[in-house]
Amino acid sequence: MRVLITGISGFAGSHLAEYALAQPDVEVYGTIRSRSPLDNIAHIIRSLHLAECDLRDPFSVKRAMAEIRPDRIFHLAAQSFVPTSWNAPGETLATNIQSQLNIFEAVKQEKISVRIQIAGSSEEYGLVYPEETPINEDNPLRPLSPYGVSKVAQDLLAYQYHASCGLFIVRTRAFNHTGPRRGSMFVTSNFARQIVLIEKGLQEPVIYVGNLNALRDFTDVRDIVRGYWLALEKCDPGEVYVLASGRACTIRQMLDLMLTMTPVKIEVRSDPNRLRPSDVQILWGDAAKFKEKTGWDITIPFERTIEDLLNFWRSKEDLPASVKERS
Repeated sequence: MRVLITGISGFAGSHLAEYALAQPDVEVYGTIRSRSPLDNIAHIIRSLHLAECDLRDPFSVKRAMAEIRPDRIFHLAAQSFVPTSWNAPGETLATNIQSQLNIFEAVKQEKISVRIQIAGSSEEYGLVYPEETPINEDNPLRPLSPYGVSKVAQDLLAYQYHASCGLFIVRTRAFNHTGPRRGSMFVTSNFARQIVLIEKGLQEPVIYVGNLNALRDFTDVRDIVRGYWLALEKCDPGEVYVLASGRACTIRQMLDLMLTMTPVKIEVRSDPNRLRPSDVQILWGDAAKFKEKTGWDITIPFERTIEDLLNFWRSKEDLPASVKERS
């Protein structure tokens, strides 16, 4: 079986590649760009088949699809950082929507029989009222960022190509996930990196934070990518499924847990530059539909996830000195 992972060199993509390589009779292909950093997949790169492909270019995508002719596509590539979507809304919308459209069109034109998983996001829900939690597939979509809007568009485009063109597409809406290799701009990894900089004497003993009151449902990335795999094995095409731990904590609680795992005394200080124009306050998911369909559940405790993330940053030898880290 040929598995194609877009965004294979990214956070979730690299973990999914590891998981796919461990499955029997699977060849793993991945799309990269000429400037894509390969650090996340350096340890497995000899086992992968990498194709240079600009997903925003329909001709590049069609050529890659014709050459690979995958049996499974996991579409993870995206501009996925919410603050960047505020700074570059047009680029976020164009990148995320056009890339997916090009994949669907290439599959259709090349007549490739393939199962496609679309990685949506809990950011699609946006404004959620407390009485609407925990969030399931039937909650209204009220995105509060250009990124959230782009993911809603991807979600609906996937449904449309299934309904109109008969493509086998499963949509997933994963809630916050973290773990080793998480980019330093994302909150859990940003805090972990700051703690390690402080431990190494490269930053004053102060962590700079934004909104600590938002509720988030965190799952280990290794559990999430296992869920992605199960989605194409057991889920119904055209359907949408929430992937979440079913437990929510505030960003402050997550940080407090992280601070118990370091021997250094650290001050927490607010940084106005980390606040967003509008922020999603509650993301707490209900994965009952997905669990019933696949038997999936979380296997990695959140405490281990946070410890593994801290140790990931502790293992890096090239952390630059910094007085004040900003996301």
